[in-house]
Amino acid sequence: MLKVGGILIVFICLIWGYLHSGGRLVAFWQPGEIVIILGCGIGTLVLANAGTVLKQILAQLKEVMRKTRYNTGYSQQLLMLMYELLDSVQNGGLRSLDNHIENPTDSELFQRYPLIASDSELCTFIADNFRMMAMGKINEHELEGLLEQELNSVEENLLQASRSLQRVGEAMPGFGICAAVLGIVITMQSIDGTIAVIGVKVAAALIGTFLGVFISYCLIDPLANAMEQLVKKKMTSFECLRTIMVNQVAGKPPLLAVDAGRKMLPVESKPSFTQLESWVETRQEAVAS
Repeated sequence: MLKVGGILIVFICLIWGYLHSGGRLVAFWQPGEIVIILGCGIGTLVLANAGTVLKQILAQLKEVMRKTRYNTGYSQQLLMLMYELLDSVQNGGLRSLDNHIENPTDSELFQRYPLIASDSELCTFIADNFRMMAMGKINEHELEGLLEQELNSVEENLLQASRSLQRVGEAMPGFGICAAVLGIVITMQSIDGTIAVIGVKVAAALIGTFLGVFISYCLIDPLANAMEQLVKKKMTSFECLRTIMVNQVAGKPPLLAVDAGRKMLPVESKPSFTQLESWVETRQEAVAS
């Protein structure tokens, strides 16, 4: 809702300032200019990107417009899922996770933490790396190097959406100029008309320039930036998982390994060690009963 509020502020201030200066809203209604600018923008976006990137753009835009899920509740579920997985490893070895990592979507353990279970990329990362650890002996330094390379690849893939959208945003003023030039061409065809008619046509052409700049700097660029920040927040979850797994391979007890991962989370959603300890104690009491 915060992003919706930001968009409303932009439009309200723009419209109020324009009307206060004596402008008329009807001047903005230029269907031809709008179709040219938006059509060029959407067309170049489709032309320049694969279908997977386009789907990623839509998915990230939807997530940006919703209330963020990367809060304390999300952190709690992430840390407690990893604690239960590590606790199971400590008691029964890595093979004890077979029923959970082979198909996380059907795992009773994963289903207890719906915020994590609904994130397919995160679940795949957990399952794949626990499976790799179970297949052969690997030390913490080797695992850390492998996971660092994987996270670099994941981040590059997730950032493609915001970068592609940002490139289109940078091109929007150019599309606005194209629309304005075509408007001037139409104006020149009516050069023998009255000054009033020519003035209306010139104003319509200038609306194209305005729309290109407005859409670029007031809509697309901020949204692309918000998508990039969203990816950065998501990557902290992967960094948390990497730290936990490396500490587990290094032989740390489950609670200490999970606490090491807790320190990688963003400040606004990072629980204290006392909170983590209380969550673990509550879970142990629930299992015991």
